[in-house]
Amino acid sequence: MILRDVEVEGHGGLDVRLEDGRIAEIGHRLAARGEELDGAGGALIPGLADHHIHLFALAAQAASIDVAAAANPAGFAELVTRAACARPAGAWLRITGYHERIAGELTRERLDQLAPAHRLRVQHQTGALWVLNSLALASVCGDDAPDFVEGGSGRIWRQDAWLRTRIREEPPPLGVVGRELAAHGVTAVTDASVTTDADAAARLAAAVRAGELPQRLTLMSGGALEKADDGAYAVGPVKVLLDDHALPDLDDFISRIRAARLWNRPVAVHCVTAAELALTLAAFDAAGARRGDRIEHGGLIPAGAIEQLKALGLAVITQSAFIHERGDRYVADVPEAEQQDLYRCGSLQDSGVAVAGSSDAPYASPDPWAGMRAATTRQTLGGLVLGARERISPEAALALYLGRPSDPGGAARRLAVGEPADLCLLRVPLRAALAELRCELVRATLLRGELGHLVA
Repeated sequence: MILRDVEVEGHGGLDVRLEDGRIAEIGHRLAARGEELDGAGGALIPGLADHHIHLFALAAQAASIDVAAAANPAGFAELVTRAACARPAGAWLRITGYHERIAGELTRERLDQLAPAHRLRVQHQTGALWVLNSLALASVCGDDAPDFVEGGSGRIWRQDAWLRTRIREEPPPLGVVGRELAAHGVTAVTDASVTTDADAAARLAAAVRAGELPQRLTLMSGGALEKADDGAYAVGPVKVLLDDHALPDLDDFISRIRAARLWNRPVAVHCVTAAELALTLAAFDAAGARRGDRIEHGGLIPAGAIEQLKALGLAVITQSAFIHERGDRYVADVPEAEQQDLYRCGSLQDSGVAVAGSSDAPYASPDPWAGMRAATTRQTLGGLVLGARERISPEAALALYLGRPSDPGGAARRLAVGEPADLCLLRVPLRAALAELRCELVRATLLRGELGHLVA
């Protein structure tokens, strides 16, 4: 394939030839050979990488009822009731996006009142908690509920894999996710699910081989994971999932890091609170950090921790979109003195800490351009600016998504002969695209040199 009349790194009117999944030639008026696509002067950039996403959860979102926009208990009840009326008695109802600001703390009894004839499960907006009604609890537990099931309240923490086996639901098809990501210009994803095991990896690899998930795929896991012989996925960091209410012993944490080293893998640690970050820094300080070790989220990073992040060489994988989508709640719930610590970006980069962008979808929008806009404006849905010092330039925001999956926050990928033909063609020159940072400007996405998305 030849891409005609594209802008490459500020130089317009160029042609780019793709062969065998790589960039073969860049120049003016290249000889015709094979399929051609007129770029009409638009910028050709490396495809975007989402460095932290949950693919099965994102696919399942299509069959779920998202209540994040519900403003009050009545609105929440209406959404659940409407969903129940549309399904036969006994069917499962999967509700996502719930937060206590909508209707307070949920219990099994409250959910029984909303959907007495259906098996109802509600996921907290953080993804850390499920609340089940009585029919759902009886279905998954029977007469022998595990210790982690709070039978009285219906609350289950961090047991997604167990729930799937008890509900006996098949993982949702990933084709819709692959197409949506391609439409956003995304050509590489890192699935950050701690629950990924050999079975989940096999299902994801099958989706890659079938073309349902055309993006280059890297997988985290909580334990050992074998690589795919055919390269359907790369094995990424070992994931350590922390919960502020049940932090592990420091020695146990250190042993997890050392186990990852035996597998020759870096470590990625879920850190949302300052306490989780403090424990993580102590563990890396004791066990030693290596290139590729990462802090996932960095929800609260006190200023005093930045120098230690730099000294340890840890990358921070942030989600600026949370500032836009949840910022108004943060203003209400997070102490004012800590609000400047939320999802830092600019101050980390200024201090020499590597920072990469991601969506954490489905817990935020999978649109990377929305994340870029949030990184440049730090503006909430309500119009407040949260952490003005953390704003970065549009160029720096785009670069958050141009790192290699194996080196997030490292040097941005560039267009050069011999590089993989994972590309994003924009409708306009780059300068105009940076002024808007909107996914509607993506005209085509090429994965391994093949068109994965094209807007006429």
